[in-house]
Amino acid sequence: MLIFKLLLNLQDNLLINTYFMQKFKSIFKIDKPIIGMIHLKALTGTPKFNNNINKIIDAALNEVEVYKGAKIDALAIENMHDVPYLKNNVGHEISSIMSIIAYEVKKMSSLPCGIQVLSSANKAALAIAKNAGLDFIRAEGFVFGHVADEGYIDANAGELLRYRKTIDAEHIAVFTDIKKKHSSHAITTDVDIVETAKAAEYFLSDGLIVTGISTGESANIDEINAIKKDCKVPVIVGSGVTINNVAQYLSNSDALIVGSYFKKDGFWANELEQNKIADFMDKVDTLRR
Repeated sequence: MLIFKLLLNLQDNLLINTYFMQKFKSIFKIDKPIIGMIHLKALTGTPKFNNNINKIIDAALNEVEVYKGAKIDALAIENMHDVPYLKNNVGHEISSIMSIIAYEVKKMSSLPCGIQVLSSANKAALAIAKNAGLDFIRAEGFVFGHVADEGYIDANAGELLRYRKTIDAEHIAVFTDIKKKHSSHAITTDVDIVETAKAAEYFLSDGLIVTGISTGESANIDEINAIKKDCKVPVIVGSGVTINNVAQYLSNSDALIVGSYFKKDGFWANELEQNKIADFMDKVDTLRR
């Protein structure tokens, strides 16, 4: 009887693992994809907005050209320049222009594309992804509350996935940050990152994003390995990846999100450097063989 139960548990685990990986692989046709970030210029109504929508769109599409020339695997857009960020909700002036840009990025690139709307505007991100034909979103605050720059961010998995069901967007993957960067997790110090990951998996996350403490900071490889050991969903490294550590991260995760390293001087707000991206992708291609 014990052997029978163990076999059933093994079968269940294999089915769970197969389900999550099949969805992941339906989006990314290549093993261990590299997702390049497009940080949109400051959008309408934000303090840094320059009152020129055409320049914002053109800048995003120019980055698509750079990435495609360097043979990137996938893209994600984000309103990183919209400081200071709103919490949980953004206005129609933001979601509308992001929808337009997202549609054009997807159309021009023909690559798997995703979106994050800062800060924690996960429902807006899903709506944009649905209307623009994107493949995934990056969601903050999926499980467990935390204190971010913008204030307290509450867990939102239940509301978010019900909204995804309502708008018939279940084909869109929800990749979720755990122990998110730029945040204090003092209120959950008794819940380690593996338990957080397991909670996100239980709440139907399509992929777990692990980061360092801030943008450009490296993720902890021991934490990544521990999560990979205990969870079946894809694990994505979300910050701090460079050409010097890509081999280590690629061998221990399912995908990498790269932004800062691809920019001049490794600073997220600078221009993309196509040669740097191309060299990075050449190394990745060698590692994936």
